[in-house]
Amino acid sequence: MQAQLETLLRFQHAALNLQARRQELLAANIANADTPHYKARDLDFSATLQAVLAHQRGASRMAVTQPAHFTGLPTPSTHAVPLYRLEYQSAVDGNTVEMDVERAAFAESTLRQEASLRFINGTLQTMKTAISGQ
Repeated sequence: MQAQLETLLRFQHAALNLQARRQELLAANIANADTPHYKARDLDFSATLQAVLAHQRGASRMAVTQPAHFTGLPTPSTHAVPLYRLEYQSAVDGNTVEMDVERAAFAESTLRQEASLRFINGTLQTMKTAISGQ
């Protein structure tokens, strides 16, 4: 039962981890909006999520002779490479943070995170109902 639940929620777990990492980057961009020569960074969410899921599928198919051999391997979500954002309007001080872009990206990230949490809650509620029979 636990393996089925883990399989069911694997995508949402990966998405939540990436959204948290992305929000850290966006918050750093907003915090450094007035820092000279600061370059705004962001994640390519779709590409990184695909890499995480491919890594998880590959890891689940791997034959292991000694379980300790593969503990603590880094996953793409923990080492997601932030990319520098292209600037739309250059600043005199070399800063590439554009607050409108950052706010919109942060709001989008928050909405995606909320959607993932609602999906997880709905899935767990459905399982609870199925188990209790009510």
